[in-house]
Amino acid sequence: MTMKTTENQSSSKRKQPIRIGGACGFWGDSNASTGQLLRAGGLDYIVYDYLAEITLSIMARARQKSPDLGYATDFVEQVLGLNLKAIAESKTKILSNAGGVNPESCAAKIREMIAVQKLDLKVAVVTGDDLLAEAGAYQAAGVTEMFSHEAFPKSEKVASINAYLGAQPVVAALDAGADIVITGRCADSALTLAACAHAFGWDWADYDRLSAGSLVGHLLECGTQVTGGNFTDWRDVPDVKKIGYPIATVYEDGSCDLSKPEGSGGLVSVGTVAEQLVYEIGDPQAYLLPDVTCDFSQVRVEAKAADCVHVSGAKGRSAPESLKVSATWADGFRIGLMIPYVGFDAGEKAQAFADLALGRAETVMRKLGAPGYQEVSVEIVGAGSQVGAASVSRGTYEEVVLKIAARHVDQRAAGLLLRELTGLGLSVAPGMTTFNGGRPKPSPVVRLFSFLVEQSAVSPQVSQEGEAVPFEPVIATGVAAAVEGAEVPDVAGADEAMVDVPLIKLAYARSGDKGDKANIGVIARKAEWLPWIAAALSEEAVAQTFAHFNPGKVVRFYLPGCHALNFLIDDVLGGGGIASLRLDPQAKAYSQILLTQNVPVPQSIAQEVM
Repeated sequence: MTMKTTENQSSSKRKQPIRIGGACGFWGDSNASTGQLLRAGGLDYIVYDYLAEITLSIMARARQKSPDLGYATDFVEQVLGLNLKAIAESKTKILSNAGGVNPESCAAKIREMIAVQKLDLKVAVVTGDDLLAEAGAYQAAGVTEMFSHEAFPKSEKVASINAYLGAQPVVAALDAGADIVITGRCADSALTLAACAHAFGWDWADYDRLSAGSLVGHLLECGTQVTGGNFTDWRDVPDVKKIGYPIATVYEDGSCDLSKPEGSGGLVSVGTVAEQLVYEIGDPQAYLLPDVTCDFSQVRVEAKAADCVHVSGAKGRSAPESLKVSATWADGFRIGLMIPYVGFDAGEKAQAFADLALGRAETVMRKLGAPGYQEVSVEIVGAGSQVGAASVSRGTYEEVVLKIAARHVDQRAAGLLLRELTGLGLSVAPGMTTFNGGRPKPSPVVRLFSFLVEQSAVSPQVSQEGEAVPFEPVIATGVAAAVEGAEVPDVAGADEAMVDVPLIKLAYARSGDKGDKANIGVIARKAEWLPWIAAALSEEAVAQTFAHFNPGKVVRFYLPGCHALNFLIDDVLGGGGIASLRLDPQAKAYSQILLTQNVPVPQSIAQEVM
């Protein structure tokens, strides 16, 4: 690692903790979060994460329509538009990747509002992540996808190419006195790490602290997911309609206290925080970020007070030499429809309807000499809300929802399926109902293409109020040494009878996605229960649980610090994101599926949990 001393690192380091609010977890999150956090008071920073991997393609299409667009407009118009005065009065610094594919335009709109309101706020911009101009070069060089090894798509089909930048340019902006920092694509946790590194003067080779600050960012980046949202024990989360957004009180060593605004709803507990810790990670000992290779395996999550949890124990090693780059590209069109069916043998009727419509559409395409659908997805889901309490005694009487979707290179062929589905409405078995506001239209399939580039090939730039801010990045030159993983403890011999218990009684769990991969984190409610959970949830057992999704390789990791397991499942989401035709393209329900599995435990444990 080449060393360089920055201005903030040469100054006296701050020893007092800083308070950071996490106000946004995705583009579309509640705009009420900023006001809530500002009213809580005492915040040094508020961070906003708007960019999922596919979000950039949506923003790229907006920029194609208008050169002034391509950023999160609601961040400018609603979040800042309604709160700029309070932000200025509180001296809270704002860090956001809302700039999307057009951070300069985003910053220009913010400066216009500042001028209208006659406020004294400086806006800085971080650019350099947008590599779209290199599409032709990457194609010519034979760049391949880092997971599937597919060839680089044709450059004319590419909508966006963005490298994941780290915290360093954001720190440079803060060192220059910025009050608001707008970036394009950066690592989700980098905004929070930047706040910590700036405030405490951390060195870029202080890997344990860099990892700890990144962990704080990982816990904040999904907003209310750490304060009770999507929690396994959802009934224990009070007053969700007023759920509080998270606040991290970060100490100089990188440890933190997680809490929420006083009087707000939601829940901050060991369970809610641990679930977010294991969310969307792979190997917990090698969580790769632009600034550091994180090791979260020994992280401890401990209750400190009501709605306050202390997090510590992150370790770090040298950053990887490469940066991850996500490109999105157009891969044809898709059409999808949800159709309810109610009555006797509703599931069979729904399947017959789907088969008939698909068959007719394929017949038409063959007559036209067109290729068939590249992919088809039929899923039938049933719950019973139309049948009511009598459903138990009605045998094959049921209610289901048919989800049918298809993908084709030609927009007209994609639309043909909808025409056949509609045209069969009066010709099929009884019980089909409708609830919609009009027919859906074919939409573009946007596929993710991930690859690596050397850090030295990407040049972040920082500017403030239109003036360049001097910035020279510290570039990783070494490869972090691998760390040997801890062995999952074996079950001790039990003299008592064994009883099957649903996993949900023994553990919390949360799942998520990265491209076409799914992760499922499972946290034992008590450390001593983990060996029994691990014995039941082998890699083979988890692969079998999801066999109907045709998964690729399943790898299990162990986090002894919070007595958890993390499963990473390859090629299980039908392409993932909006490229997938699946009902659950982001693995949000995979944890719920796994929690239904039975775990054999000694009778004494079964009596404790049942």
